[in-house]
Amino acid sequence: MLRRDALKVIAMSSLSFLPLNIKAQNKTLIEVWKSPTCGCCKDWITHLEDNGFEVTHYDTGNNRVRAHVGMPQKYGSCHTAIIDGYVIEGHVPAKDIRKLLKLKPTAVGLSVPGMPVGTPGMDGPQYQGRQDPYDVLLILGDNHEIFTSYREN
Repeated sequence: MLRRDALKVIAMSSLSFLPLNIKAQNKTLIEVWKSPTCGCCKDWITHLEDNGFEVTHYDTGNNRVRAHVGMPQKYGSCHTAIIDGYVIEGHVPAKDIRKLLKLKPTAVGLSVPGMPVGTPGMDGPQYQGRQDPYDVLLILGDNHEIFTSYREN
């Protein structure tokens, strides 16, 4: 009887870890193209991983990929990502990517053009807490709408 009770405890305790394993396997995959020497791109990838994304990255640059997937150059930045059919250009916060995936608008994707200080990946200690105002843009071909505005400190 004691052996059977011990086996039940072991079986039940191993089942308690099951949801954690399932969650880890269901991370949303995002592919990122970047320069092999870009530190802010690496920091943005870390931001995504810290927010539950599984990231595959390619150190081949992003200009060719950006043009191939239909992201206009005027919305360009230092890295380009693809997730669930959407293009993510630049230092877009993970929460905005999640919002995009939930809403599923008809769009090319999201962009934070340039490299505003204070965006994920551009927020390291060297910037001393500086936060420039910026907008996350919903790209609709050659046009855009503001998806999220980060204008207040």
